Amino acid sequence: MSTLLEKHIVELLAERDEKAISLLYDNYADTLFGVAYKVVKDEELAQDVLQESFIKIWKKSDSYDPSKAKLFTWLFRITRNTAIDKLRSANTKADKEIQIDVSDVYNVGVNSIRPEFLDMQETLEKIEPKYQIVLDALFFQGMTQQEASEELDIPLGTVKSRLKIGLRELRKIYDAQVILLLLVNLML
Repeated sequence: MSTLLEKHIVELLAERDEKAISLLYDNYADTLFGVAYKVVKDEELAQDVLQESFIKIWKKSDSYDPSKAKLFTWLFRITRNTAIDKLRSANTKADKEIQIDVSDVYNVGVNSIRPEFLDMQETLEKIEPKYQIVLDALFFQGMTQQEASEELDIPLGTVKSRLKIGLRELRKIYDAQVILLLLVNLML
């Protein structure tokens, strides 16, 4: 997406102009659907998450601050959090097996996924498995650090250490902007 179009959308959001939602949907819906689907693993539930996310985005549009986060980062956070909340409320997450080599989000027919996210699974395979598992649990399975600790049966401190080291390894592969996006979403 061009910076000019993003700036225009931000202006429309600030003015509470309904054209903003239409532009957001046209430019981000496929990618945000992929984010939701990756967390909930169900197309129908992901559609619900996407719809709820756009409602939240509209309701919270006055809280968006371009100096604190890029528009996509803000949209990503809202969608991911909505998906995690939906998953928890549906109580469908129990006894979920962590699978690093499965990447369904890119097979759901989305057309506008940003290129820097397309090879995340491939990139994870380049780091040690103990870091892969923790990053997968936190970022792709939507677990908190505490939940990952319990699910993986490793101490919370070890989860935090492996997260830090895993991100350091990814930093060698990805540019700082993508790592920042992951860090911001982890802190939610």
